[in-house]
Amino acid sequence: MQWRHPRSALLLAGALLALSGPFGGPAAAVPVAGAPLTTASEAADGPDPIDFAVVVDQSASLADKDLVRETEAAALLSQGEISERSRAAVIGFGSSEKAGQAPVRDVCPLTTVDQAGRQTLNDCVQNLSRRDKDQVGPGTDFPAAIRQAVSRLTEGAAGGGAGTGGKPTPKVVFLLTDGKLDVGDSPEYGTDRASRQANGAKRLEEELARARAAGVQIWPLGFGSGIDRDALTAMAEGGYRGACSDVPGSTPKARVAGTSAEIDTALQETFAAARCARVANGTVGKPPADLYVTIPPIATDGALTVSKHDPKVRVTYYDPAGSKVPTHGAFEDSTFEVSGEDGPVEALRVKNPMPGRWRVRVEAPEGHGDHEVAVRAIWQGRLRSVLTLDPASPRAGQQAVVEVRMQTRRGVVITDPRQLEGIGVTVELTGDGFSPVSARLADDGRAPDGRAGDVRFTGTLPVPAGAAGKLRLVARMSAPGVTSDERPLYTMTTVGTPEITAGLSVDRVTVHPGETVHGTLSVTNNGTGPHTLRLGLTDTSGTDAQSGAKAGGGELVISPATAVAPPGVRTNVPFTVTVGAGTPLGALGGQVAVVDAADPDRPLDTAFLDVRVTPWPTWWETWWPYVAGGAAALAVVGAFVGIRLAARRRRRVLAGTRIELRRDGRTLDSLTIRAGQSAGGEFLFTVDEVRGAAPTLRRARGGAASHRLRRNGAGELLLRPHRGREEPVRVGEPVAVDDCELVVRSTRPPDRTPRVRLPGLPWARSRPRTRTEAGTGAGTGAGTGADDPTWQPGPALDSDDGTGTRGTWNVDF
Repeated sequence: MQWRHPRSALLLAGALLALSGPFGGPAAAVPVAGAPLTTASEAADGPDPIDFAVVVDQSASLADKDLVRETEAAALLSQGEISERSRAAVIGFGSSEKAGQAPVRDVCPLTTVDQAGRQTLNDCVQNLSRRDKDQVGPGTDFPAAIRQAVSRLTEGAAGGGAGTGGKPTPKVVFLLTDGKLDVGDSPEYGTDRASRQANGAKRLEEELARARAAGVQIWPLGFGSGIDRDALTAMAEGGYRGACSDVPGSTPKARVAGTSAEIDTALQETFAAARCARVANGTVGKPPADLYVTIPPIATDGALTVSKHDPKVRVTYYDPAGSKVPTHGAFEDSTFEVSGEDGPVEALRVKNPMPGRWRVRVEAPEGHGDHEVAVRAIWQGRLRSVLTLDPASPRAGQQAVVEVRMQTRRGVVITDPRQLEGIGVTVELTGDGFSPVSARLADDGRAPDGRAGDVRFTGTLPVPAGAAGKLRLVARMSAPGVTSDERPLYTMTTVGTPEITAGLSVDRVTVHPGETVHGTLSVTNNGTGPHTLRLGLTDTSGTDAQSGAKAGGGELVISPATAVAPPGVRTNVPFTVTVGAGTPLGALGGQVAVVDAADPDRPLDTAFLDVRVTPWPTWWETWWPYVAGGAAALAVVGAFVGIRLAARRRRRVLAGTRIELRRDGRTLDSLTIRAGQSAGGEFLFTVDEVRGAAPTLRRARGGAASHRLRRNGAGELLLRPHRGREEPVRVGEPVAVDDCELVVRSTRPPDRTPRVRLPGLPWARSRPRTRTEAGTGAGTGAGTGADDPTWQPGPALDSDDGTGTRGTWNVDF
């Protein structure tokens, strides 16, 4: 089936500049992605960074086990962070009640969470579990803790801290506590306990205002029964109210866990909400054990976190394909980096994780397997938005239709709407001569959206009347665990009637690696001279988004790469897209694009590659119909042969046959052959005469004086006297034996053939049975045709003779 893309579309102008290749020459591979007009920060790969501080309550109200769990929770965040550009600090706090004490202490300075930084954080965070009463007092000084965290996160902010696209890096404080504000014994807050508590509350409001002004979010996490929930809520609402996205739950809020045993899960989920990630909870078990956690297909960056509690526990990781993955370096299409192997929390950071069920093997030496180990995955899907615009180069004041399709960094096109549940998609148009214009896109099947649930978000965007020249279009998406790369898409406005118009159509098909997809370029040249058009590909799954390099042999090749449009006519140019042998399976991402070589900044049209790649069928998948057909034919032949052989065996059966010995028309004796007495289809018998008595029949087991009665495969009865030749015997007709006559009766064997309704058997020798044969008459011969000298045995099949009278057919195979 051929599919005509419903709209003209927009392609990145920078990508189109790379389209090249002589017309009629060899096929050209043009795996272009990205745009040269994007800045280095816009092209930054990986998840957006955040700067965060984990602020941990070390007051005297905490038991030692609570402090250990807080320490492990802090390690969980620092080791499990998914961006190597993020920075983390760890701060402990209590109070200052006497000389030499300070309310806070810097456990870990603000450290970049790259490979070396994560190891540094792994080492220094262990100092949280060691309290020094001479240095930190037993109270709970929230104002000092927040002041210290804000100061650390804002140090050097003027010279750095830029995130992707030049946006400021989010600054977040995660505060863990088991109690409430307690500065009653801190002299710096006043002369008596009551004034100190009042002044502490006032100072807390001031520090929250400072955090709000500095853009620092506060996410409090309390645990235990002594929590002041209202105070925690006030802290969350008093800091900066920004969010990583428009997704509900991304704005700072307080959370309370029942006990310290729950804070690792609660803190990691809080952390994920703050940085627009998601947490997948895995299984729990004591070493040795296999633990499992699932990473969804939409994930592009993530970390497997293993809460070991005991540093002696050793961990091995296996991907969903069952392969053991390295702890450092690249494997398949993913890269790996482990940290915390000698700490209570270990994490394996993965870029481009393989989706599916991961296995985590945990083992421990003797004496170190008492703690339950928990595995989780924190992940984020940083999606690429592929945009089309209709018309590709709109006029000022025109309504343009925008369509967005999404794919992961691995090139996986998102086709399951459940993976994007709750997503919001917006586009923004900027350019010279007008203020930015935005529109919200939908996938609800209402115009201009073509079909609901196909994960193609569509909407209408007005091009301002003052637009002139270059246009820049950006798509933004937000959903739980999902962000977008916000790569811009460029075009230009059109003035007057275009000299060249073009349209692309691409087959909507399913192919195997190495096969081709067909398409057509329709172009009209309204000018007076020929134009050379260039065909190319962009945003394809077989290439790297930044370098355009081949990915595992997965290049797409378009041929021809150029076409000439003669003046004054409409031309149709067929082309093909060859799918490389290493192209990932599934929905194929990317677009086909066409530009005029004389005006490469103005796209003429683009079309989505609506193609699904499936593996080549196996030998069995290819030939199973023929194998099954042959087996069925053999089965039919075997069944036919079996039926023939069974029928022959039934015809030779003598069981139920009665032989009568007669003389002078009087029956002297009779003998009925029972089952098992006619081995091999023959029955031996003798006629015994005792002086003074009438002759009798007796079954014999052999000997020269025996008579033999048998039936051949055709059902004919044959009798061979002990002195004489074998001759046929007809039912009911006497045959001379010695000085007597022998008459055979009741020769029909038991009929066990299944009966089927059949309208007629022109291929069989058949006749209607008599009512006596088909009935239920009494006596040995009833229903057997014993009195019919023309009867021949055979399987019985019920039939209708076409006259409305039901009869039975005997079929002789």
